[in-house]
Amino acid sequence: MSSAAIISLILLGILLVLVIGNIAFSLLAERKNPPIGSFIDCEGVRLHYIQRGDPLAPSVVLFHGNGSLIQDLILSGLVDRLARRNRVVCFDRPGFGYSQRPRDRIWTATAQAALFVKALDELEVREPVVLGHSWGALVALAVGLQDNFSVRGLVVASGYFFPTPRWDFWMMSGPAVPVLGDLMRYTIAPAISWAILPALFRRIFAPRSVPGHFKDSFPASLTLRPKQLRAAAEESAFLIPEAARLQSRYSSIRCPVHIFHGTGDRLIETEQARRLHQLLGRAELHLVTDAGHMVTYADGGTIAQIVDSLNMPEGPLRMVSSRD
Repeated sequence: MSSAAIISLILLGILLVLVIGNIAFSLLAERKNPPIGSFIDCEGVRLHYIQRGDPLAPSVVLFHGNGSLIQDLILSGLVDRLARRNRVVCFDRPGFGYSQRPRDRIWTATAQAALFVKALDELEVREPVVLGHSWGALVALAVGLQDNFSVRGLVVASGYFFPTPRWDFWMMSGPAVPVLGDLMRYTIAPAISWAILPALFRRIFAPRSVPGHFKDSFPASLTLRPKQLRAAAEESAFLIPEAARLQSRYSSIRCPVHIFHGTGDRLIETEQARRLHQLLGRAELHLVTDAGHMVTYADGGTIAQIVDSLNMPEGPLRMVSSRD
C-alpha cells in the first residue's frame, strides 16, 4: 500500500472518530439538558416553547439571539420579571434549542416571523408585546411587519438593523456552506467553538463580567451540537442581507417601539440603535451606560417595566402592518 493511501486511510479514520464523537456528544448534551417546555407543530416545524405567568394576563412574546436558546432569557431574569403581570411565551427559534429548522426553507427573519404568527394564533396569543434580543430583534420587527397581526408594542434590544461592512459575520458562516459546512459541523467546528466560547461570553457581556449564574447554568453544550452550529452559521450569513432587505420597511411600523442598547456593546455598534430611533421618529431610545451586548442582563428591570407599561389595559394598541 502506498504512503498516500495510508495517509488517506488515517485521515478517514480520524474523520470517522470525530463524527462519531460529535454525535455522541450531542446525545449526551441533550440527555443532560432535556427540553424544559412544550412543543407545537406548525407548518411542518416542531417548535419548543415555554409559557409562564397567568394565562389570562396580557401576553409577551420573547425571541432570543443567534446561537442562543430559551435558557438565556430565563437566566437574564426577564421571564420571571415579566411573568408577574403577564402571560409570557418564549420560543426556541428554528434550529436552536429543541426547535426544528428544516433545510428546505430559507429562514429569514420574515420567514420566522410568519411561522411564529401562526404558532401564536394556535396558542391563542392575542395582541402581545413582542421583545427580541440581538438577531431576535430583527424577528420581532418582522413580526410587527406581518399583515393583520396586532401587537401592543415592540421592544428590541442590542439589535442589528442596517447593513454595514462586517467581515466577522461572514467568517462565522462557514458551517452553513452545503457539504463542506456539514463536514465542518461534524468534525472540527464543535471543538473550535468550544475553545472560543469563554472568550465569546466575555465579549458579549463586556464591559461587565460574565454573571456567575450564567456560567453555572447556561447549557453551553446544547449550543455546540452540529445542528445548532448550522443554524447559528446561517444566521451569521443572513444578518447583513436581512438588515438590508428590511430597512426600507421600518417606517411602516406604527405601534410604540422601545430600543435598548448598551453603550459598551462590543458586538453591535450603538449607532445601529440611534439610526433606528431616528428613522422611526416616535420610538423611545434607551442607551444603557456601562452595558454590553447582553443588555437584557444589565437592565432587565427597566425592560420589564417598559413591557408592563405597554401591556397596561389603557395602553395604546395599534395595528402594525406593512401596508400602513
